[in-house]
Amino acid sequence: MLLHTLNTIVHLALLLCMPPLLLGVINRTKAWFAGRKGPPLLQTYFDLLKLMQKGMVFSTTTTWIFRAGPLVTLVAVVLAGLLVPLGRFNAPIQFAGDLIVFAYLFALGRFFTTSAALDTGSAFEGMGSAREVTFACLSEPALFLAFLALVNMSGSLSLTPMLHEPGMKAFASLPLASVLLIAAGLFIVLLAENSRIPVDDPNTHLELTMIHEVMVLDHSGPLFGVILYGAAMKLFLLCAVVLHVLMPLSTGYLLLDWPIFVVQMIMMAMIIGVVESIMARLQMRHVPTLLVAANLLCGLAFVLMLR
Repeated sequence: MLLHTLNTIVHLALLLCMPPLLLGVINRTKAWFAGRKGPPLLQTYFDLLKLMQKGMVFSTTTTWIFRAGPLVTLVAVVLAGLLVPLGRFNAPIQFAGDLIVFAYLFALGRFFTTSAALDTGSAFEGMGSAREVTFACLSEPALFLAFLALVNMSGSLSLTPMLHEPGMKAFASLPLASVLLIAAGLFIVLLAENSRIPVDDPNTHLELTMIHEVMVLDHSGPLFGVILYGAAMKLFLLCAVVLHVLMPLSTGYLLLDWPIFVVQMIMMAMIIGVVESIMARLQMRHVPTLLVAANLLCGLAFVLMLR
């Protein structure tokens, strides 16, 4: 009981404190590839603190939906974080079918984010919302196909045993091709769900290419900080999911496995930074093709897992 409580406390601490660090690692990796020094690793924390100290400006056309959107999205992502195991440790909340709740908590957050954008009455933000939900129609099936393959692999409908399966068997009795296909498909979903290159450039301000950033242009101050924090936490959770499939590693010792997980998450952030450094953003018309490829990869993995 004491061990479970301690693991839960560490889980919550990492879930709430580590996500902004991943953004710092990504930015430093991209800066290193470009031959620049780059911002400090903790720059995202400073940005969030600064935003929390600023005032907010609201359009007269907006309603309570505009204010509630970022808060509901953050709560949904935090709840999703309680369902995902970190490293070899169990998630604080687990039950049969929690994988469906996990996926649709993300969908709930997306619904309120796009609703808040549409609440401004801006055609520009409406364009970004349309792109967001269109790409989600292609990324969500890939996520569920990957989950189906992992369910078939583990025989469980709960995220904790399902995601622990590759690590417990260490690929010894699992089709390596299926594991790699699942990891590749989930990595594409990770990039798409977080609007990273090659799907979108989080630093762009080109009107015709923006997806996520265009939906939050009218938010300011603490609400914008909540949006950035929620986006960082979503990246953290999807990195944790991919990590279970791609780099399962544990020693069985509490004092070693939590630091190992932190190091692996930093490595995941570095991989994202490398991908964003060596690839250009795809033309908008090619993004659906990439997401269809993710569906095919995860679907093929599921077919290979069938016996």
